[in-house]
Amino acid sequence: MPSFSSWRTLALAPLALAALLAGCKEQAMPTPGTPEVGVVALKTENVTVANELPGRTAAFLVAEVRPQVSGIIQKRLFEEGSMVKAGEPLYQIDPSLYEAARNEAEAQLASARANLAAARARAARYDTLKDSEAVSRQDIDDALAAARQAEAAVKQAEARLATAKINLAYTQVAAPISGRIGRSSVTAGALVTASQANPLAIVQQLDPIYVDITQSSAQLLQLRRSLAKGDVLPASTKLRLKLEDGTDYPLEGKLEFAETIVDENTGTVTLRARFPNPDGVLLPGMFVRVVAPQAVVPNAILAPQQGVTRDAKGDATALVVTSDGKVEQRTITAERAIGDKWLVTSGLKAGDRLIVEGTDKVRAGQPVKPVLIEAGK
Repeated sequence: MPSFSSWRTLALAPLALAALLAGCKEQAMPTPGTPEVGVVALKTENVTVANELPGRTAAFLVAEVRPQVSGIIQKRLFEEGSMVKAGEPLYQIDPSLYEAARNEAEAQLASARANLAAARARAARYDTLKDSEAVSRQDIDDALAAARQAEAAVKQAEARLATAKINLAYTQVAAPISGRIGRSSVTAGALVTASQANPLAIVQQLDPIYVDITQSSAQLLQLRRSLAKGDVLPASTKLRLKLEDGTDYPLEGKLEFAETIVDENTGTVTLRARFPNPDGVLLPGMFVRVVAPQAVVPNAILAPQQGVTRDAKGDATALVVTSDGKVEQRTITAERAIGDKWLVTSGLKAGDRLIVEGTDKVRAGQPVKPVLIEAGK
């Protein structure tokens, strides 16, 4: 049988084990202290609200080069893709027939002027004899009428000569505007006509260049209502571009006008902007994104995005530190993202200390130690 001392040892062992476990538990669960959180002091400022809208570039001026007389193309006088100036010759049409027509018109004019001189001399002689009755009154009237007909014939001949000279000048097809010319649709030896539908080439002026922007009519109505109520102020008309590869276009543009009708198929309104294009970076038909300032929101609150979360319903919420050092959860209205911040229209005010660091360590009503973080860091 075990001795009395053995029984005593066995009886005291559970008590010692319990004491040991209690001591370990006390060391594993120390009393928590007040947690530190990073906060940002909110302030009001005037915020420019901009929309990023789709757009396509369009040439500032476009002119289709067409012949105004018929004939055979003798030669092309430009390099495809080069810059041309208004009035610069582009094609030479065979001028032989038009030179002959001009020479014929010059001869007709000379004949008409000779007839006029003779008719005037005859009318003058008959006029001196009207008092002597050497000629009849009818002959005098006929002479005066012949002189007037000769004058009209001279004017007709002058008009035919002017037309012949114009047609001869049209045998040299000139650039209607200054700009960059595209490829030629004809070569030397081709027959062209004054009434043909296809242009010989197209000249486009690309500096400046237009950008046609589309905006939904619903957005436009909302903006106009906000402006009418005074909730927002009109923004600058200076625009910026983002190119197809996502890079920023370095030069600013300005809004020219907005269409007065809404597209029935898309429900959008077309806006037209003009951008300088001295280096020819922008080409007609390019897809771009236009950053268009729509309005200025006065006394707005911009809250860092890391301080705003969404609850199960999708509502925006934020944690702020109250004046007594406790956490308060608020439901806010975050209308849109501007950079790395939210534009908050309700739920926060100037002077609020918004928690942006340590939000996962605290809960509403808990006392915390706020550490101020400078905005932008």
